[in-house]
Amino acid sequence: MQQNTGRDQRHFIFGYGSLINSASRSVTGETGEAVAVKIDGFVRHWSRISMDFGMSSVVVLPDAQGACNGVLVEVDATEFASFDLRERGYQRVQVDISKLSFYDPELALTANIQESVIWLYQGCEVHNPCVEHPVVFSYLDVILAGCLEFSEQFCQDFVQLTQGWEHAMLNDRHAPRYPRVQSDLPTHVLNDYINLKAPISAAQVAAPYPVSPQ
Repeated sequence: MQQNTGRDQRHFIFGYGSLINSASRSVTGETGEAVAVKIDGFVRHWSRISMDFGMSSVVVLPDAQGACNGVLVEVDATEFASFDLRERGYQRVQVDISKLSFYDPELALTANIQESVIWLYQGCEVHNPCVEHPVVFSYLDVILAGCLEFSEQFCQDFVQLTQGWEHAMLNDRHAPRYPRVQSDLPTHVLNDYINLKAPISAAQVAAPYPVSPQ
């Protein structure tokens, strides 16, 4: 990761859901390049965060025995207002840099790390997905596509390091609920990862987004 040779404080966000996806991140604000990492001491869950949109999202909570993968992106402090608004319903908390490990050690922060501040958006509690607020594919697809920007292993880690797959799930591709949906994603590829944990049939998983008229 490119290093700052000055003494100015640097701010990074650990993104573990839709912020993994570069196109989704860019909708909210400008960031530096994303680097794949794992963070110890937190576990990611599916949870209802708000009553909006009729869907659940991912949230992390502290867990001394847990780990979660995601991306580390550098942001200017002026961008926090935009990201805080996007992540309303979460609390932005500072994380000890020692909890991070990098998928590619060559990209690790090495210079002036005492000037680096790591933030993540944490939940307060888990509200399990339900029929009214299920795990929806229009959101999950964005996350998985973002994971595949890094590697198949990173995507598999997302699935394995997330709790709550057994709860309500809905393939909403025919009528997407997630406002930042990306309907042009390669769902035939994403479906393989969804099928690893989905509590619904492979046939239900396979339903694609409608083809846009030419």
